[in-house]
Amino acid sequence: MGRRTLIAGGAAGFGLLQLPSASRAARADPVAATRQGLVRGVRMDGVSVFKGVPYGAPTGGSNRFLPPKPPPMWTGVRDAVALGDQSPQPVYGARPSVQPSESENCLVLNVWTPGTDHGRRPVMVWVHGGGFSVGSGASPSTDGAHLAARGDVVVVTLNHRLNVFGYLYLGEFGPAYAQAANPGQQDIVAALHWVRDNIAAFGGDPARVTLFGQSGGGSKVASVLAMPSAQGLVHRAALQSGFGVTASTPAEAAAMTRQIIAAAGIAPGDLPALQALPAARLIDALAAVAKGDPTIGPAPVADGLILPRAPFTPAAPPATVAIPLIVGHTRTEVTGLFAPPGAFDLDWPGLRKLLSDTIRGADVDALIAGFRRLSPEAGASDIYFRIETERGMGRNANIATERKAAQGGAPVFAYLLDWRTPVDGGRLRSPHGLDIPLVFDNVDKAPGLVGPGGPAAQTVAQAMSEAWIAFARTGNPGRPALPWPAFDLEHRQTMVFDQVSHVASDPVGGERLALAAAAA
Repeated sequence: MGRRTLIAGGAAGFGLLQLPSASRAARADPVAATRQGLVRGVRMDGVSVFKGVPYGAPTGGSNRFLPPKPPPMWTGVRDAVALGDQSPQPVYGARPSVQPSESENCLVLNVWTPGTDHGRRPVMVWVHGGGFSVGSGASPSTDGAHLAARGDVVVVTLNHRLNVFGYLYLGEFGPAYAQAANPGQQDIVAALHWVRDNIAAFGGDPARVTLFGQSGGGSKVASVLAMPSAQGLVHRAALQSGFGVTASTPAEAAAMTRQIIAAAGIAPGDLPALQALPAARLIDALAAVAKGDPTIGPAPVADGLILPRAPFTPAAPPATVAIPLIVGHTRTEVTGLFAPPGAFDLDWPGLRKLLSDTIRGADVDALIAGFRRLSPEAGASDIYFRIETERGMGRNANIATERKAAQGGAPVFAYLLDWRTPVDGGRLRSPHGLDIPLVFDNVDKAPGLVGPGGPAAQTVAQAMSEAWIAFARTGNPGRPALPWPAFDLEHRQTMVFDQVSHVASDPVGGERLALAAAAA
């Protein structure tokens, strides 16, 4: 399972088919009142489901690259039984067998609720991953039905603008775009405004909103926490394998913009032509610049206005002093993300060569020796995955957790997912993305990640989903059955999720120290 498989997989999703009116009437499907008009969903397995509800206007044409506008009003009852379009995006790896519909009319969200009864339930708003380039809020792994039913919570997933449509920086190309930086992030804030204004009609409490996301979604969540326009809209947040430690500078973002504009054949500064260009041409221009690498492309930019600075640099966002956080990652992120050819079959000389080729300015022999002392039974591939995970996700998770803890105020709760999936004979260990179906209690909907995990997978899913539900409800993920103390800089308490989940003091401290000793 390579990076392209996982990243492109974030775009997959299957919606409910449009039901005939007579069938809907017979089922007494639910209706909710939004500020734009009435929406009709469906009732399935004790959960009311509303899909494709607009939270913003179409973003094409003269609206392209600009901040989102409110959705149009409608009369009568609008059916909300099928997924809306996802943002236009490139395809990395094999094209999915079912291609989701996409367009610039992509500011839509989906709601799962136990009842439209004004129940004031906690609200859990999911921001999808896929870097900043691909994905949608419609993956089977993030279907909110199980989570809503298990926790008596309201679950919201959303689509927003991506890649060139959501993150192309035009700040140096005209004053009209001074307020237009990070439109994809502004879309997420617009969805949060929709939640504040409408979620009570779906049984949710607008004063208890948890924003959570994984990978690129986690970094988007971190950026939202640092945006002045989002103040007061988020009350708890979870960063899963994505932390927003860095952001593009305006100079870096402008350089990327110039490359993409040139690849599109548009003269510098000709913004009307850029707005009029067919969406497919812009995607082709991005593909020409990225050359097949989904990590290359526009990303959140610390423009000094919409996003004043990188979320966790040099410190935690000021707003999070009042917002409790969950921060964590999986044990071997890189088995499912950026694993180079041959990484699963390394011997010791091969490990040394691979690390020497990829890590500059480090004592590779000391690094390998340090990790082998920590795990004498581990093979060369295991050592590689642990080193690279700690150099990337582990280091950034540690930065976000430490800076949040140093801030004081609301607590931060650290976790490590150490359960090994049985997929592919277990060789993936605990890959990037494994936490998603576990947090959503969807082990039956993610065979590519969880496989035939059976009772073991369900045990971990129960522990993780109930912790996230408790966090959404109270701001503390601990429960009597599984207490979870807040992280502090002295004890570094961390929840380790496995078949038997438990709290450990600094469970990856040895790895962190080994990296520091080798200056990697």
